[in-house]
Amino acid sequence: MAKMEVKTSLLDNMIGVGDMVLLEPLNEDSFIDNLKQRFDHSEIYTYIGSVVISVNPYRTLPIYTPDKVEEYRNRNFYELSPHIYALADEAYRSLRDQDKDQCILITGESGAGKTEASKLVMSYVAAVCGKGAEVNQVKEQLLQSNPVLEAFGNAKTARNDNSSRFGKYMDIEFNFKGDPLGGVISNYLLEKSRVVKQPRGERNFHIFYQMLSGASDDLLDKLKLERDFSKYNYLSLDSAKVNGIDDASNFRTVRNAMQIVGFLDHETQSVLAIVAAVLKLGNIEFKPESRVNGLDESKVKDKNELKEICELMGIEQTVLERAFSFRTVEAKQEKVSTTLNVAQAYYARDALAKNMYSRLFSWLVQRINESIKAQSKVRKKVMGVLDIYGFEIFEENSFEQFIINYCNEKLQQIFIELTLKEEQEEYIREGIEWTHIEYFNNAVICDLIENNQNGIIAMLDEECLRPGTVTDDTFLEKLNQVCATHQHFESRMSKCSRFLNDTSLPHCCFRIQHYAGKVMYQVEGFVDKNNDLLYRDLSQAMWKANHSLIKELFPEGNPAKINLKRPPTAGSQFKASVSTLMKNLQTKNPNYIRCIKPNDKKAAHIFNDALVRHQVNYLGLLENVRVRRAGFAFRQPYEPCLKRYKMLCKQTWPHWKGPARDGVEVLLNNLKIPKEEYSFGRSKIFIRNPRTLFKLEELRKERLEDLATLIQKIYRGWKCRTRFLLMKKSQIVVSAWVRRYLQQNKYKRIKSSTIVVQSYTRGWKARKILRELKYQKRCNEAVTTIAAYWHGTQARRELKRLKEEARRKHAVAVIWAYWLGLKVRREYRKFFRANAGKKIYAFTIQRIIQKYFLEMKNKMPSVSPIDNNWPTRPYLFLDSTHKEMKRIFHLWRCKKYRDQFTEQKKFIYDEKLEASELFKDKKLSYPASVGQPFHGDYLEISKNPKYKKLSDTIEEKIIIADTVNKINRANGKGATRIFLLTKSNVTIADQKSGQIKLEVPLGDITKVSMSSQNDGFFALHLKEGSAAACKGDFLFSSDHLIEMATKLYRTTLMQTKQKIYIEIADEFLVQFKQDKVCVKFIQGTQKNGNIPTCKRKNNRLLEVAVP
Repeated sequence: MAKMEVKTSLLDNMIGVGDMVLLEPLNEDSFIDNLKQRFDHSEIYTYIGSVVISVNPYRTLPIYTPDKVEEYRNRNFYELSPHIYALADEAYRSLRDQDKDQCILITGESGAGKTEASKLVMSYVAAVCGKGAEVNQVKEQLLQSNPVLEAFGNAKTARNDNSSRFGKYMDIEFNFKGDPLGGVISNYLLEKSRVVKQPRGERNFHIFYQMLSGASDDLLDKLKLERDFSKYNYLSLDSAKVNGIDDASNFRTVRNAMQIVGFLDHETQSVLAIVAAVLKLGNIEFKPESRVNGLDESKVKDKNELKEICELMGIEQTVLERAFSFRTVEAKQEKVSTTLNVAQAYYARDALAKNMYSRLFSWLVQRINESIKAQSKVRKKVMGVLDIYGFEIFEENSFEQFIINYCNEKLQQIFIELTLKEEQEEYIREGIEWTHIEYFNNAVICDLIENNQNGIIAMLDEECLRPGTVTDDTFLEKLNQVCATHQHFESRMSKCSRFLNDTSLPHCCFRIQHYAGKVMYQVEGFVDKNNDLLYRDLSQAMWKANHSLIKELFPEGNPAKINLKRPPTAGSQFKASVSTLMKNLQTKNPNYIRCIKPNDKKAAHIFNDALVRHQVNYLGLLENVRVRRAGFAFRQPYEPCLKRYKMLCKQTWPHWKGPARDGVEVLLNNLKIPKEEYSFGRSKIFIRNPRTLFKLEELRKERLEDLATLIQKIYRGWKCRTRFLLMKKSQIVVSAWVRRYLQQNKYKRIKSSTIVVQSYTRGWKARKILRELKYQKRCNEAVTTIAAYWHGTQARRELKRLKEEARRKHAVAVIWAYWLGLKVRREYRKFFRANAGKKIYAFTIQRIIQKYFLEMKNKMPSVSPIDNNWPTRPYLFLDSTHKEMKRIFHLWRCKKYRDQFTEQKKFIYDEKLEASELFKDKKLSYPASVGQPFHGDYLEISKNPKYKKLSDTIEEKIIIADTVNKINRANGKGATRIFLLTKSNVTIADQKSGQIKLEVPLGDITKVSMSSQNDGFFALHLKEGSAAACKGDFLFSSDHLIEMATKLYRTTLMQTKQKIYIEIADEFLVQFKQDKVCVKFIQGTQKNGNIPTCKRKNNRLLEVAVP
């Protein structure tokens, strides 16, 4: 029996208030108390209209099961209790059904659960969208991109064990049915300074610890690494091990995820080699060495580390060592080389490590995008998921915090604008009068930072580019001059008199009044971090590496492409990226998830009021509620509203037959609710005050209790009445069965008596007939017996006479034989005694040989040349004769077997011999082909009228004609084609029409590739530049692979005097247009018997599943 579906509402069994818009009274304390009350009851999600507030529980909750996914699937946003699945479902359905591009903005500070929230959104969308092999592959690649990016871009911080140290925006692309086609990932500002230095209690990026913990001993030896974390200066030791994190298991997960996403084995090895090189760079130390001119020059202390790094990257040791000791400055046509002191060498080392890692991370994102990008060119719908750093206020805030907080200012600005826009559009759409809402516009703060002339980023870029001595102090002085009068900028040296007495502000700092509060920034490092300078000598050294990926990461090191123009600064690059992101978000329908961290201890069941209050303030959640409540606190479509409250009015209960709007109006008038408390829109009822909604809920609750009592009463009456009718029906049935039973017994007794009488009568009649038959039989037997006795007597008399006559004849013969024997013995007695021995010996030998040949005649083996059976030798003296007989017999039967061969059969055996030399012990399907004759023309082209047109077109003799599956280069699917081999060409024709698709001269075929498995898959490699090779090599699947390859090999050898190379390997490369694609054979199950299944995994890999 199916489980009854129970529909609930946001207002049912509510703990606290599920939607903050309904909170009464609305102030900061009641807001925090409502969050805490829900958090204590494991309700971590709360709404502000369509915005979801998520409080990190720091524990696993049973609210993300497949049943929950089905519960929220295709449901109204307010139909169930608050959940992140409700927002994900609303966004997905709007994208699929209304053709609206969506974006989901996830914000909050570090440790609030932003990354987990983005994973939940993606997993929900993957669960509810379409199914199928290609769709599942796309979903798996999109989901598996997360472990790779987390390993290289996340780290343990003081606030979060898995903190994202980069911003990520993913556009997931869907087709018109809502099935995912692919995606595009954008990354923002990786915290690359963490590579060389981590604050106390924090770790470097996860991948370093995962590789040292989870890599095999062979891999570590290959990467020249040791497992001991203490061997590496770039790894902090106080937090190397983190409770609840298994680095070894995570490393295996990352390797598996990279394989699923589409990384080839050599690409994975290249990435790990660069990570190992970055790790070992931290172990290079320098010592000062004085030169003749009095300047200090840095030298590497231990060159073993440098040697191993150069071996990993394929760089000459002297080239990298010089790059750490000298710096070349180019100005127009002049080059000046200066030495680096120890401090500058350490700066160069760290700059190289940071640039190598950050560029590797950008390459990973680009490589993932290549694999997960949509293959089709149809119009796509897009859902963007933004997981970016939250607002950061630390004890010491530097350039990174300044950039991060600038990004959050822009997100807050677009959040307020889009929220107000959405609210205003709904009021206009419903015909409700719009009233202006007062709110804080942080555009003035954004202008302070990003203004092209007087903005802080513009002044920082100007300070970095100007000639002369540039320091962080000169930058601060410039800020004091330009921003002194700005109401949101504060500095101790500011000219504004109201800041002169602010002694809490150090001299080397400035303060900005952000929307989330005041943040003090230390200017130390601003100029260097904005410059992001890497010496050109190091770039050129990297370009000289034999490592292809290293060379790709440093294109500016190419001497042929030297650009003397200064590269853009980090601040301007990030500003441009944020601007592009804002434009992208404004083209999509926004959905918001605000993440809150309940405590700093990362512990469950702890709710720190002060910490949550601070986050509520800087996220602007109260202001968001006030914007939402400025007009009407609650709105609901007429149908659900009438359905929920219709039991409160007699006119609407139980069924309202008119329009839903009229029913709601009758309901509210009957309840005597003041008209100023509600307003009618085109499709929704708007309720101004939450108290009105709560009053309706109270009345509904009381009415439901009355209805429950009525239902119980009716049910009990129905139950008793049903039981009575059932008992009455049962009594009738029992009576009927009893009467039936009695009548059946009476009938059985009468029937039994009748049968007994009938049996006695039939028995008497049968016995009477039997007596008559027996008498007649005895009379017939008596006559027969008398005749038999008479014939027997006559026969015995005749037999006795014949025996007597035979005895007489035998006696005469015996006497005559004895007489002849006596005469012979008397005649030859004199000769017998002299030669008896020799004659007996010769006679014996003759008889033995005669017996031997007679036995050999009966024991001869078959005439098959491969039959090795031969009778055993009976006597030792016949050994040589026995062997000679065996040899002569074998030669005779071989000649007899050869005489049977025709010229055609000899040709067939030559082909079989050629196939044996090519495929024996190399191809698993070869033994099955040995017993099968090579027919060649399987389609009987000349006789089949279907192919008459094709037969007339082919003028040469057809060597082989068979149907093959031609594999599509784009998706791996097969299409049936006719494969024709003549003396000069390979012809491919359509099976249905017989039309020739392609002709390939035998001279253009260079190689045939196939696997060693039991399959018929093979590739024809064509000569580069030939006319047939414009689209690349051909992939086929045939049931007669051995015959086809053998005949192609022999025909090409006879015509071109050149041998085709037969490649047998489970992994080989083919050329598709300009790309080289790896064909890889794996064990798997097939849908169509033993036909191999081909799947195009990505642009560089084609997998063939064979039995």
